[in-house]
Amino acid sequence: MEIVVSLVRQMRESLRDLAPVVLVMAFFQLVVLRQPLPSTLDLADLLTGLICVVIGLTLFIKGLEFGLFPVGESLARAFVTKGSLVWLLLFAFALGFGSTVAEPALIAVANQAANVVAEGGLINHTDAARQMFASSLRMVVAASVGSAVVVGVLRIFKGWPLHLMIISGYVIVLLLTLLVPAEIVGIAYDSGGVTTSTITVPLVTALGVGLASSIKGRSPMLDGFGLIAFASVMPIIFVLLFSIIGLPFLPGVAL
Repeated sequence: MEIVVSLVRQMRESLRDLAPVVLVMAFFQLVVLRQPLPSTLDLADLLTGLICVVIGLTLFIKGLEFGLFPVGESLARAFVTKGSLVWLLLFAFALGFGSTVAEPALIAVANQAANVVAEGGLINHTDAARQMFASSLRMVVAASVGSAVVVGVLRIFKGWPLHLMIISGYVIVLLLTLLVPAEIVGIAYDSGGVTTSTITVPLVTALGVGLASSIKGRSPMLDGFGLIAFASVMPIIFVLLFSIIGLPFLPGVAL
């Protein structure tokens, strides 16, 4: 019974969160553009789609609360109790890598990026070249997030200042931006955004909070957060470096 009440409460919150989006779209569609709904979309389809979105969002959020967050925090505490920093860092890298390589947003962006760079002449306009570029981009971004989680875990253990590390990361980004092909810059910058999505964020956040809660002298509020910031800037650095070091050696590259 308690679970049902929790689901109903979460569904009400999901409706409240989606209401501004629906109102904005309706306002511009009906008032600004003064156009009816597209002929291929009737009211029943629209309502069905909204209901599916509300139900999916509700189940996703409750799934995080019931499953991923507790598991992530418990694993972090278990590694601290075990006292093995090496295994913890290996776990952190594997968690960042595994959760990112499965990100639907990253898969979509990588495939789209492959088509764009092929049309721009950076790689050959063949299926094999596009697939190689998309796969390589996904692996680079996944490795970057794994490395970012490792750096974030070390920061929690050592108490390094978050703001200085983030500032240093973006300084490196700015310097690398001056050295890479202009066609890669937008892809690199967007790579930092797609990594912080539905799968990566809850797992990495749970790991950070669990570690900060388990390590003596660390505060979950001050030290538990910040891993996502590393997971945003590190992919930009890795993709920019990939365009300089790795991209010219990929099969089918036209540079």
